[in-house]
Amino acid sequence: MKREYPTRPILGVGTVVVKGQKVLLIRRGKEPGFGIWTLPGGRVNLGERTMDAAKRETKEETGLDVNIECLFEVLDIILTEENGRVKFHYFLLDYLARPTGGALKAQSDALDARFFSAEELESLNLVETTKTVILKAMKLS
Repeated sequence: MKREYPTRPILGVGTVVVKGQKVLLIRRGKEPGFGIWTLPGGRVNLGERTMDAAKRETKEETGLDVNIECLFEVLDIILTEENGRVKFHYFLLDYLARPTGGALKAQSDALDARFFSAEELESLNLVETTKTVILKAMKLS
């Protein structure tokens, strides 16, 4: 199924990777959201468990291995055109995770990958929903 103008929602995952008082973000290299900072993640493949997809996507985009702690947030992301036509519709499961190995380096469709403190989030181009999820996770960590 195509991502733009889908016939049904696409299941995706994200990881809120916390290390100390910082969170891992990637800068997107593809639409939707080209150039914005967001959580590592992507689509779930047929036959793949969502937790495995979250681990795989994090590794593919950042080079890091993670341990999934829990399901953290469930979101509907719906982007429409002015005429109301749905351009993108994702059903996202965000998992809280901790890094366990690997080497941090932007890979796959990520332009950059770095850890940021809560204070640094203010200067980034972040979607408000993403910022809310990150701050919630950082308060619990």
